[in-house]
Amino acid sequence: MKIGVNVPNFGPGTDPAALLTWARTVEDLGFDLLMVSDHIAITPDVAEHYPAPFHEPFTTLAWLAAQTDRVRLGTSVLVAPYRHPLLTARMATNLDALSGHRLVLGLGIGWARQEFAALGVPFEQRARLTDDHLRGLRAAWADTADHGTRRIPLWVGGNSFAGLRRAVHLGDAWHPLRPTTPWLCVAAAQLRAYAEEQTLPVPAFAPRIALRLTPAPIAGPRRLAGEGSIEQVSADLARLRLLGADTVVLDPYHGDPEETRDPGPAREALATVADLLRLTPNRTEPPA
Repeated sequence: MKIGVNVPNFGPGTDPAALLTWARTVEDLGFDLLMVSDHIAITPDVAEHYPAPFHEPFTTLAWLAAQTDRVRLGTSVLVAPYRHPLLTARMATNLDALSGHRLVLGLGIGWARQEFAALGVPFEQRARLTDDHLRGLRAAWADTADHGTRRIPLWVGGNSFAGLRRAVHLGDAWHPLRPTTPWLCVAAAQLRAYAEEQTLPVPAFAPRIALRLTPAPIAGPRRLAGEGSIEQVSADLARLRLLGADTVVLDPYHGDPEETRDPGPAREALATVADLLRLTPNRTEPPA
């Protein structure tokens, strides 16, 4: 099971130096994957949770690709309806080639109604637009004249059964975001069952979970996977391995933009997990 990190590419403390430090921290600690998020128009509904500056993901990952050697790079998640699929296909292909074939492309349907309006994209049609986008990516890559193009992994985000179905039909992995551990146990079984019902391959299971270490255990059914004592987080990761997770992405951001001004606690938590898992910087090579 590979372990990745979703790093903040937004917020008042996120400047180029901070992004570079994040990238080097993730790679130096031995994590397999560095992911960033996506918003284009920082409308009030977006700014409430993810204020400016918000660094565009393709641009950010292209820059970080030149600053790193080994770690894979990805989006968690690109909002599919915001871009034409041919544009996404071209940008992703270029980024993958320039990074030495390290890209993982995570996509989702989006949630920020005001941002959709600002971009002139119909919010109510976002699910259909995402399905069309995924099909468009596949068609663009199949039709490319560059026969050396690698098949870039497509991770489908979404915590709904519709997202699960979309992953089975159109994705390489299902990428639910910040769930509880009991929900993940049910979801992993549903993923297998639905794929078998459709007589389709079971996509990889690649959840993004919280990472918030606390001195004492957290009790209660609302505890997110990855929250609590180091023993609880260790147990969550062990459970996900048993559930067949291919990759688990740790998300150390907890919703307060001021956290981006002081990323020290988040990086300390990552170092604790890296030590727990005995990660080493050279344990994973870039994909061929």
